[in-house]
Parts: sequence; structure tokens; C-alpha cells
Amino acid sequence: MLLSLLANRDGRIPLESMKTIGNRANRPRMLRCAEGVSLWLAMLMMLFVHPIYAEARAMDMEQPGQLYLMDGQNAWQQPALILDSDFSVQVSGLLAQTTLTRAFRNTSDRWLEGVFVFPLPDKATVYGLTMTVGEREVVGRIEAKASARQTYERAKAAGQHAATLEQQRPNLFTSRVANIPPGETVRVEIRYQQVLDYRQGEFELRLPTTLTPRYMPGEPVTNTESQWQSGWAVPTTQVPDAGDISPFTVRPSDVDRASHRAAIDLTIDSGLALASVTSPSHRLHVEMDGSRAQVRPEQGKVLMDRDVIVRWRPVAGSEPSAAVFHQQWQGEDYLMAMVLPPESVGPVLRRELSFVIDTSGSMAGDAITQARSALLRGLDTLRPGDTFNVIQFNSQAHALFPAAVPAQGHYLARARRYVQDLQANGGTEMAGALSLAMSMDASADEEQVRQLVFITDGAVGNEAALFDQIRSGLNNRRLFTVGIGSAPNMHFLREAARWGRGEFTAIHNSADVDQALNRLFAAMEAPVLTSLDVRWPDQGQPLTPVPARPGDLFRGTPLIQVVKGLPASGVLHVSGQLPGGRDWHVRLDLANSAPAGGLNRQWARGRIDELIDAASLQRTSPDQDYIVDLSTRHSVISPFTSFVAVEKRKARPEAEVAGSEAIPTLLPAGSQSGMLRYPQTATFGPLFTALGLVGLMFALAIAMLSRRQTL
Repeated sequence: MLLSLLANRDGRIPLESMKTIGNRANRPRMLRCAEGVSLWLAMLMMLFVHPIYAEARAMDMEQPGQLYLMDGQNAWQQPALILDSDFSVQVSGLLAQTTLTRAFRNTSDRWLEGVFVFPLPDKATVYGLTMTVGEREVVGRIEAKASARQTYERAKAAGQHAATLEQQRPNLFTSRVANIPPGETVRVEIRYQQVLDYRQGEFELRLPTTLTPRYMPGEPVTNTESQWQSGWAVPTTQVPDAGDISPFTVRPSDVDRASHRAAIDLTIDSGLALASVTSPSHRLHVEMDGSRAQVRPEQGKVLMDRDVIVRWRPVAGSEPSAAVFHQQWQGEDYLMAMVLPPESVGPVLRRELSFVIDTSGSMAGDAITQARSALLRGLDTLRPGDTFNVIQFNSQAHALFPAAVPAQGHYLARARRYVQDLQANGGTEMAGALSLAMSMDASADEEQVRQLVFITDGAVGNEAALFDQIRSGLNNRRLFTVGIGSAPNMHFLREAARWGRGEFTAIHNSADVDQALNRLFAAMEAPVLTSLDVRWPDQGQPLTPVPARPGDLFRGTPLIQVVKGLPASGVLHVSGQLPGGRDWHVRLDLANSAPAGGLNRQWARGRIDELIDAASLQRTSPDQDYIVDLSTRHSVISPFTSFVAVEKRKARPEAEVAGSEAIPTLLPAGSQSGMLRYPQTATFGPLFTALGLVGLMFALAIAMLSRRQTL
């Protein structure tokens, strides 16, 4: 009937009519196909909605105040707590004693707890905590970590003023201050000491003020919520404490203009005539008088967005080659010896040199520029007879050549072009880069020295696993580390080089590249002193010096050892082998020891480190009871102890409820904004979006079914 109506007078059906008939005939098939696709999409969307709902639900159940809030216009709300810092540093001999005062000022109208994760020098020995409220001082005591947390939580719940300090990493600490009154300030004073870096005749002091956000490898771990976690990262299989070492990172403009500033007052009493005091990080105001110097930043208070670095050099010819210091503490003697190896030039070694460069997202900005400059400078040090390779890593590792190639023109030209094109993005999967570098086939030249140069900011959270990988897989190679950026992870850089039997250096800015690398590559030519043997006088009792077994010494780097239980009498013998197999030895008369303080703390900190290292090598658990006893006896913090200070009287009224605020750190200078970590409140926005899409899919399916029924 339909065809007869459409036919022309001559009995033929027009082409247009044939198309219409075909479309109508295919329409049911198209509708069925669309309905099937819609239903499958709806099913997939439901599977997508469930984890979003679970995540939103979990976020909604977070403790209030643990996260920063965003307002309705998605604008940043500045923290209610203003942080002010004061570094007072006294340098004497080889030790720097620092009193770091943090002031937490509450600008809100409610009671608050302040939580601040911050760096200290990688070899800092923390030995004191004092809390000041108004005119009242409360001296902290050291307890086992679990006990200190309980003490703090009880005081916090009871409305008492309280403060605690605990170690997350050897260079990363968390301070908590409970019940800060509205409009009031609570001060927390932290006392620590550090051994100065001394290389190539120059002393260096580093004061960290912020940190680069760390990459947390591994799979997320669920059901690990803790009121003591307040960072942006979630625990992972490789970094179970990721929430404790990931403070939020913001721009200076995101906090109050009076916050995150630090005053620095440094007194140098070196005992040696000073030639100069300089800094690659800040302009300094220096007043020198012979062997003493008073140092302050020229600008007054400095922004806490980079490490503060101060260097000083004795007058030429007065550089120390050996020194001994003595202390008596609680009836026991402690000695510290410093011996500098001779400047000895041995035969030029042929090297197989592998450069490993970090191109992860944390290196974006000035850091990748510095890293490229460092690697290009390293290529310039290659000599005929050397071989080399370049490995870059972020989420994955990639080698420029399948194996090391000769340091010749076309290979070097290709490497330079490759390095100049490197950009920073992705994760910091350092383990894969180490595996690739350590699995490369060795050169056929057995006389070549195999060396790795690792160029990175060290922004990782799984340091312990990486150290284990280095010491177990490096074999006959030596690992040298080059720290990049204004706030590198110096703990990783120093310890990776130590386990790799190498040296480390750090580049603060582009102007610092040549000086830092000249020292490192000079040291890489050969260890100056091997087969080191240190013999203290025999007093008929076993001694426990730290470090117990010093490694090889590189050019310009001294041996520093501390021993307990030995009076300042007798002779110390130090011997070793110079390049070429020549013997070398030196004798130090301990009766000439200079008086010093803090040696007992330095010994205790070193002893704790060695006990933890030994347990790691043996793949056993360290003796926590002994470490806690050692830590409390010498009042030095450890991974298993914390400081806690509690004021006895109650401060917060029972009717008042205290909130909590995690104070962010500042984005390191020179970093790009991709490194910012802005927290947000829990929101069901993603859930609502997904539900809306599901609704649209179901609506489309229903509409298609309805239309099919009308056809």
C-alpha cells in the first residue's frame, strides 16, 4: 500500500522515497543499538559512581579542622595561625648550637591546635624543647613516642597548654601545640646542634626553612586514618607514613604577610682568623673581628622559602688539618677528633661514568635548569679513555645509549643535545632509575673505575628502601649525589652517597654550579685515603667510637670521630693508604684537646644511627628499648622518642571546643606552581556530577523506548 502511494504515474518509485523507506526500515535497528549502548554506559557509570561515593564519604568523615577550607568562590582562606621563627646560632669549633623559636599566634576567635611539619639540618641532634605561654615557661621532657603522644592527647583534651616534637625523618620533624587561646601567642623553643660541613678549606652552615613536596611511590593503603596524620598524601605500601611527611605547600601570598618569616642571628667563634663570610642564598650583613664574626641577613627577616646557607673561610695558611676536642659530662669523658687527609694527587684514573638526572615534576622551574647545567658540566670533565652514559628518570627511566660509550666527539655532541632538551614532569620513580643504572653492562676495560653521578632534589618519601637498594646492588661502583634546588632533601643526598661509598654536594642556584661541581669532580678523581685505621689509646676498656668504621676519605673532606669513655691523655694514631699505595699516618696528642660542649649528644646521636643501620643490614628490628634508654639518658630525640611539654594548670574552658589547623610550608623558591598542595574540604561535587550523567543516560534510554512504542 505504501509503495503504491509513493509510485509515480509510470509505476517507478522516486529515489527520495526509497531513501525514506530505507531509513524507516533501519530505524528500529538503530534504536535497539542506541538503547543497548545507553544501558551499557549507564552500567559503567554506576561502577564509576561507587568509588567516587566512597571517596566523598571518606572525605566527609575527616576530622574537622584537619584540612584548610575553600570558600564558595573557590578562594583560598588564609590560616588563622601566624608562624614566626627565630634562629639563634652559636658556632664553636666544629659544632653549631641553634636555638630555634617558633611563635604560633592565633588570629581567630576560637581555640586552636597548631600542627607544623618542618625540616631541620640532616644531621641535627635535637636535645631540648621549651614551651612559653605568656611569662610561664614549661620545659619539655623526652619520652617513648607512644607515651609522649598519650601525654599530649590527655593534656589537649583536658584544656591544658601542651607541645610535642617528634622526628619523622632525620631531617623532618613535626611540632604540635595544643590549646592556643584566641588572639594569643604560644612559643615553642627547640634546641639542636649540628656538625659543620668542612671541605676544601671552607666551613658551611645550612639552615633549612622549607621543603620540596615529596613523591610517595607505592599503592595507596586504605583504613589507615589517624588523627596524627594531617598532610596531603595518603599512606602507601612503600611510604606508610606519607600523611606525616607531606605538609601542605602554598605561595607566600597565600599566608598572612607577617607569617613564615625568620630572623637569623649567627655568631661564629672559629678560633681561626677569618678571611671571608659569604652566602649563595642571601645577602649578609657581617661584622668580623679576628676569629669572630656576627652575621645577619641584610634584609632583616627572611622569607621561609629556601635554605639559608652561610660559608666562611679561614685566612690562607691557617686552615686546620687536625683538631681534638674534649668534654666531661656526668663523670664521663668524650673526645672528638678531626683529621684532614693530605692534598695528594695520584694517577689519573680512567672512568666509566653514568649520569642519572631527575626529570620529575618536582624538578620543574629553576631546578631542571640547574640540573641540566650540572650534567653538561659533568660531560666537560670526561677525558679520552673514559666511557659514559646518560639516564633520565621521572615516572620511568630511559638511557640515552644501550651501554656506556666512549667519551668522543659525536657521542658527546649527541649527549649535550639530549640533555639540553630535557624537561621536568611526572613522578619520581627513583628505584627504577637505580636499577637501570646498576644493571648496565660493565665496560670491557677492567681498569676503569665505575661511578654514578645522581642529580636530584631527593624529593622522595621512601628513602630507607632506596638506601637498601643502593647498598645491595651497587657492587663495585661508587655513587655521588648532586643536590638541586633551594630546599633539597639533604638527608637523602648525604646518606645515598654514604651507602654508595661516594661524596655529595648541593647546588643552591645557577651561580653556585661551578664551585660545587669543581669540588665534587675533584674528589671523584680518586679517594685520597683508603684502608683507614683509627687507633685511640688503649685504656684497658672497650671503646665505642662513632662512626665505628670510617669509610674512604675524599680530597678536602675530613675524618670526624667521637669516642666515649676516654680521658684527654695519650696519643691518637690515624693511618691509611694514599693513591699509588703509599702509606700515610698522623699522631695527635690528646692532652692538647680544646674544651667543647655537646660531644655526649653527638656521640649518642651517632650511636643511635649505627644501631639502626646495623639492624637494617641484618634485616632485623633495632633494639628499641636500648635506643629509648640511650635517647632519654642523653636527652636526644630518636625515631622512637619524642619531646613533650605540658602546663599543669587548665587553660581552655570546658564550654570551648578546640579546633586544629595544619600550618603549611612555603613553595621553595624557583619551583613552579604545579608543586603547590592546596587542601580542600570534602565535597560531593564529583558524586553529583556522576549521578547527573547517569540520570541523563537513563532519560535518553527511556525516551528512546517511548519513541519506539509510538512508531
